[in-house]
Formats: sequence, structure tokens, C-alpha cells
Amino acid sequence: MTIFRREKEETAAMGLSVVPLELEDFETLPLHSRRCVFWEVDRTGGSPAIDTVITGGDRRTDSAGPESEFDKEAWLSGLLLEWGVCCQVAVEPTTGRVVGAAFYSPPGRVPRAQHFPTAPVGADAVLLTTIRMEPGFESESTALLDAVVADLVRRGVRAVEAFGFSGDDESLAMDLVTLLLGSGLAADVCRRCILPTRLLTDFGFEVVADDPYLPRLRLELDEGLGWKSQVERALRKLVETPPAEMLADPISQPVTCSAARSSANV
Repeated sequence: MTIFRREKEETAAMGLSVVPLELEDFETLPLHSRRCVFWEVDRTGGSPAIDTVITGGDRRTDSAGPESEFDKEAWLSGLLLEWGVCCQVAVEPTTGRVVGAAFYSPPGRVPRAQHFPTAPVGADAVLLTTIRMEPGFESESTALLDAVVADLVRRGVRAVEAFGFSGDDESLAMDLVTLLLGSGLAADVCRRCILPTRLLTDFGFEVVADDPYLPRLRLELDEGLGWKSQVERALRKLVETPPAEMLADPISQPVTCSAARSSANV
């Protein structure tokens, strides 16, 4: 697996590293992230692979959503070729195991997005579709969000949007979501691949199209606002853990903040 040997810029977070996914490393994705095509395949389309799964009996009672590894790899391959990086993965370094993945794309390449009641996504925005963490790593989802934002800022994207889920697993909420997104077919909806609204608002997203269950949220990137959470976390670390050289040399020259002030004014 080359993904763990590549010399790439990595984002460390609580022992995890975050790197862009390349097509050759598709099989390193966790099983659900590798197979679920809730976002990528239109339920009204004519894909034989996905049709077989959706109508394949009552085994799909766990709301896992439609699955087709063939369709997911084909979607990823086409998007990587035409648009570039569209997935960030979190790697547990001691085992080399991928423990999380975040997918994002131009909204026109995400057929499911048009079925949300708060669609369409802004014309100047990239759509963050889902972040999936393996059990035990759920609290590290913000590391993937940071990596997505950093990538989009470097590419000059103005904003990132996402659809949130504001309900819980109560039957009414799930029935409504199934009706809206799956035409009443539970096997065609993956609740686990819709981001919790709270996760998005905690990161700094703001609701731009409200809905009791499926709001659309937006994070502006054109003025650096997407870096807010990263800057705040970096400052907290600086305050809580002074640099070792400063502690060892009390007579050292004072550190100026001119560079920080210049960065803040960019």
C-alpha cells in the first residue's frame, strides 16, 4: 500500500495523520466508505450494479444504504481524473489502517444532492458529502474537516457547503428522510452518510437554507474564515504547552508577533 509510504504533507491529530486519497489506494478505505454509493449514484438512474443491490431482498434493514464497490470506484476514478483530490483519509500510524474518510466534490457530480429539500448547493461552493470514522475514532472527525478546508483554500475555492441532519434516529425523522431522499425505499437511504448538523455548526458552518431535518450549511473560505478552528486550536496548544527552548532559556530575546499580525491581516 503506497499511501503510507508517500512523502506528502500530512496533518497530525491525536496520533492520526491525514492524507489525500489516490485511486491506487482505494482498497485501503474502510468497507462502508468503499461500498456505499448513497451520494454518488442517482436512485432514478440505470446502473445495473446499484439496482441489484437496492432490490436485493430484505437484508438491507440496517439503513446502511445502497452499496456498489464498482460504482464507487468508478465515481472516484472519474472525479480524480477530471477535478483532482476529492477524499481525505485519516490513518492510524501504528497499524497503517485507514480509520476515517471525508468525501467532497463539485455538487454537479453528486446526484443525490438534488433530492434534498434545501438544494441546490451554491454555484461557487464545493459540496462536502460525508465524513465516516471507524468506531473509537469518532472524536477525530475535525481532523478530516481541517484537511478538506486546507485543500480547498489552496485551490482557491470560495466556500464549502454540506447538508446536515438535525434529527436523531426516531422513527418520524427517519420516515421523513426516507420519503424525501429515497422515495420511501429505506434501502436507498444511508443515514450514516449524512453529516450531523451539530458537527458542522461546531466547526463554523452556518445554516443558509433551514429545514427541521435536512438544512444546508455553508462555510465561507474566500476571506480565510475556514481557518478559524485551526487557528484557535493552534493558539490553545501554544498557551498550554510553551516551546521547550523558551522554557530552557529565560534570557532569550522576546518573540515578536509581527508575523502573526501580518498573517491575520491577509
